[in-house]
Amino acid sequence: MIHIDKGPEPRELVEHRASSPEATYADFRGNDALLESAAVPEPLQLLRNAELYDPTPQGRRDLLCGGGHVLAIADHLDPLPPQLGCVEHDLGGAIVVPGLVDAHVHVTGGGGEAGFSSRVPPLRCTELSLAGVTSVVGLLGTDGTTRTIRELVARTYGLREEGLSAWCWTGSYTVPVTTLTGSVRDDLVFVEPVLGVGELALSDHRSSQPTLHELLRVASDVHVGGMISGKAGVLHLHLGDGSRGLDLVRRALETTELPGQVFHPTHVNRNPALFDEALALAEALGRRGPCIDVTAFPEHDVGDGLSAAAAIAAWHRAGLPPAQLTCSSDGGGCMPCFDADGRIERFGVGQCTTLLETLRAAVHEHGLSLPQVLPCLTRNVAGLLRLRGKGELLAGSSADLLVLGPDLTLRDTMAGGRWLVRNGRAVVTGPFE
Repeated sequence: MIHIDKGPEPRELVEHRASSPEATYADFRGNDALLESAAVPEPLQLLRNAELYDPTPQGRRDLLCGGGHVLAIADHLDPLPPQLGCVEHDLGGAIVVPGLVDAHVHVTGGGGEAGFSSRVPPLRCTELSLAGVTSVVGLLGTDGTTRTIRELVARTYGLREEGLSAWCWTGSYTVPVTTLTGSVRDDLVFVEPVLGVGELALSDHRSSQPTLHELLRVASDVHVGGMISGKAGVLHLHLGDGSRGLDLVRRALETTELPGQVFHPTHVNRNPALFDEALALAEALGRRGPCIDVTAFPEHDVGDGLSAAAAIAAWHRAGLPPAQLTCSSDGGGCMPCFDADGRIERFGVGQCTTLLETLRAAVHEHGLSLPQVLPCLTRNVAGLLRLRGKGELLAGSSADLLVLGPDLTLRDTMAGGRWLVRNGRAVVTGPFE
């Protein structure tokens, strides 16, 4: 159930609802018009004069969107017959880029490391749409005990109903892996939204301290489960500040036949030593190595690490394969700061808005171009996870796009051909927003 913003309600209806809780519940439960609005197909949308990045620069283009897809892209598209009900928008040269693909979001809420009251609330759909995220992969973190895979899969389906594209990882920090069906392989094969396992923790005092043998058993199940189901089959790995760093990943790649793309280590920019290790691993293995993920930490939580923008710039300066770098937000996750004894001193909450902040900082502060940064947030992620039609704007791809101002701030978000954000304001919200 979604809500389409159609402006203020009549005053008498608002007053009636405010004075009658029972009537409010009845209105919510029986709002046929609301249900019907979700079933009405979106009109054709003709976007004119877009400065298009697909994510490579294409210059000034017109885009026709319909049925959830990009139907045509050209220098100029002729107007359609009025009987088709096409809505035209002149973007006046505004920048248009693919919707962001965020592979690391705690959609059910993260946290819990400081007691039950420290559990982060679930994310609302507008926290994603207002951040420019149109495709999201949800996951559990430290807490795979009070948070469940059932809850995660249900929230994934809920985000789809609210207008976003959503998938999830099975598991959490722990080994053995917590699953829905009792088996990693069965989760991949029989639970459609599940793309792999994540975020299994390494080199962290909160992890299960897995051995190489335990890691390889999970990785092989993920890999074969992906083959059977036609999915990516990726093992998304949380990396902590421990001195072992990426040692288990390196040994797995050196001693087995598993392809590098099975492993997807994240948070590698959390400290300089770990990031240098990730650069060295990428340089040594080249295209045979894993895809590396940097986290767009909030500015006040970077600490001794590197910002995602600085990490992306360093990756390009090192001449490493551009397609093997991704960036995620850790949205909804707890950002704890521990003392020497492992006790939490303070913590914040990750925000999906840091992805667009990273884009702006990489361009404005680190001198990168949009085509250098955008793939880390779009095409590279979709390619690794085999999300067909996502992360790019081509004829036939999903109509997931962002309209950005000249300073790269978000103006509009379209997901599946439906406007979720217009002029910086959410026009589609969840039922409880």
